[in-house]
Amino acid sequence: MSQPPRLVDQVQSRIDGFLDGRAAILRSVSPDLAPLDAISRRFLSGGKRFRARFCDAGWRAFAPTTAENAPAVTAGAALELFHAAALVHDDLIDNSDTRRGAPAAHRRFEALHAESGWAGDADAFGRSSAILLGDLLLGWSDELFDEGLAGLPRAGARAARDEFQRMRTEVTAGQYLDIFEEHAWLAYPEADARRRAELVVVYKSAKYSIEAPLAIGAAMAGADAAGIESLRAFALPLGIAYQLRDDLLGVFGDPAVTGKPAGDDLREGKRTMLIAMVRERLEASAREVLDARLGDPTLDAHDVAELQSALRETGAVDELEAVITARTAEARTALAAAPIAEDARESLTELTEAVTRRAA
Repeated sequence: MSQPPRLVDQVQSRIDGFLDGRAAILRSVSPDLAPLDAISRRFLSGGKRFRARFCDAGWRAFAPTTAENAPAVTAGAALELFHAAALVHDDLIDNSDTRRGAPAAHRRFEALHAESGWAGDADAFGRSSAILLGDLLLGWSDELFDEGLAGLPRAGARAARDEFQRMRTEVTAGQYLDIFEEHAWLAYPEADARRRAELVVVYKSAKYSIEAPLAIGAAMAGADAAGIESLRAFALPLGIAYQLRDDLLGVFGDPAVTGKPAGDDLREGKRTMLIAMVRERLEASAREVLDARLGDPTLDAHDVAELQSALRETGAVDELEAVITARTAEARTALAAAPIAEDARESLTELTEAVTRRAA
């Protein structure tokens, strides 16, 4: 598949060029700001660039074949900056020490404090600095997105900006619902758990990771409302399948591949669709045992292995795999019917495979 590697290089080049300009501003303020530049670059190098790739596919779905994809590349780069900001804050919220097999941003700042022999608490410095880095990346993503809109017809630029703004609101709402469920799940009926878990899936990930990038690219290319809706019909079920696969990886993924400790979601107490399905299958006493262990940060490798085995034995993993398969089939059907350019359809077919069968 030739297009994604080329696109990934384009996006990385656009990110690097943008960061070069912002690093100059930081240097003009103080040399002590160098870590903000260095750590942001670490977070913005590599990765699968799914959001940028979906944005580009949305552009190519409706843009004239002769149109350069520079606006979509810039918008995709902005989406990657926004995603990096979300990851920095997400690792703080989840108390995650690692990201992609390396220290999380707050741990990098903490190490800088410790290595430099500065005064005060290294952990507090790390957390405070990471909050500011996430805020900085968030603001930069907005600046870069506006650069992608420059020169586009007014209607398309306005529609793309509306999609971007809605995405930011929805993903923040989804993140809140995620942490809300970890703490408030006992206050709601057991029968409502699956629906509530799916709401988190839709707004924390499905719309943000696939639907919004596709719609942004299509809007920039001048797609009408019906064209964008045809992509949403494909994107939402695919986004749900994508996040459900991620939930499985959060429990069963290989740390060498995911870059996260095994069973990290179990230690964090994530109330995912998988957990809702498991609890539906357990007697009250077994549910109490499961609930007592979920969210325990001291779970060791043996504890995680025991929990993994118990989850599999309920049959919930097989059911979740069936849901992933069904949602993916729904997306493929919608894609086949969408009135889009064939090269975009081919790219989206390949991306469908990539996001639902990934190992990390």
